[in-house]
Amino acid sequence: MKFTIDRGGLLKALAHVQSVVERRNTIPILSNVLLRADNGVVELAATDMDISVIEKVSAEVSQSGATTVSAHTLFDIVRKLEEGAQVELGGGTEEGQLAVRSGRSMLKLATLASEDFPAMSDDDMPHGFSLGAVELRKLIDRTRFAISTEETRYYLNGIYLHAAEGEKGKVLRAVATDGHRLALMETPIPQGADGMPGVIVPRKTVNELRKLIDEAEDEISIRLSDTKIRFAIDGIVLTSKLIDGTFPDYDRVIPDGNDKFMEVSCKRFERAVDLVSTISTEKSRAIKLSLGDNSLTLSATSPDAGSATEELEVDYKDEKLEIGFNSKYLIDITQQINGDSARFALSDSASPTIVRDSTDPSALYVLMPMRV
Repeated sequence: MKFTIDRGGLLKALAHVQSVVERRNTIPILSNVLLRADNGVVELAATDMDISVIEKVSAEVSQSGATTVSAHTLFDIVRKLEEGAQVELGGGTEEGQLAVRSGRSMLKLATLASEDFPAMSDDDMPHGFSLGAVELRKLIDRTRFAISTEETRYYLNGIYLHAAEGEKGKVLRAVATDGHRLALMETPIPQGADGMPGVIVPRKTVNELRKLIDEAEDEISIRLSDTKIRFAIDGIVLTSKLIDGTFPDYDRVIPDGNDKFMEVSCKRFERAVDLVSTISTEKSRAIKLSLGDNSLTLSATSPDAGSATEELEVDYKDEKLEIGFNSKYLIDITQQINGDSARFALSDSASPTIVRDSTDPSALYVLMPMRV
């Protein structure tokens, strides 16, 4: 195998594929990236057995072939080469090594046979649809912060993606929860998604996908079955196993009787929560919200650090109410709101609260209260 490729194109593709490779591997070949050169194209592939990323890049291929080499090492080397350089890989070196040449630099890397590289089986994925990059970014960004990191409740370690009935018809809905808060985002259902099964996309897959769609402009092709999902993005294909579990009935967590409403400037509220929470105890991060006639007082006390209060003008005309929240969770939610104000729907100090963007009905957040 021998090919010459622009450093920028190779670096970009390596950045995408090496990201799925775990730093520590008990199976040596899983630390490697597969390089397959043929017909003016180099295919790069990496996998951790649960996710695989494949990307194709144009190159000047003088000798077809394939090999595998350490993904992180090759990425580090290419990253340190001069910008605009041409990189030659392969050719004229002993077996079991890959030569990397650029300008006056020459490095030799240990290789493993490409035949031993594991391929994720491309099972039949009967459900397929396309979704705009902007819509997919929103579904991920507005929900992934609420994904649980608690491994024992593995079925909460991802985003639940499914077709649902919205207020104005069918929607594609993404939901994540860790038991303390819930995030829900929906978009009009794309053609072909109506009959899809509800699937739980794992946290690592969500994070890798989000990196890949950062620069995407075209529609993203999505295919899925009960066990796998595949995203095709501008010449990159990400395939992932799905979480084998049942996502809880989240509708039961969303309260429908909250009859007290507060509207508050999002930026001022976030700043006040951030400031007051400096005093809250590090473990609970609890702050208290005291609501009165068009006023909100945020307060926190700590036996070690002291106390803090801040008052804000809000739109609130219901009876007085005191309720406690984890300040980090409050900030996480307000950071998802793009509009100027957030709308809180409350019931009492022990019941879940709904938070919405005043200008965007497609997202909804539920936050469990705390004792303060």
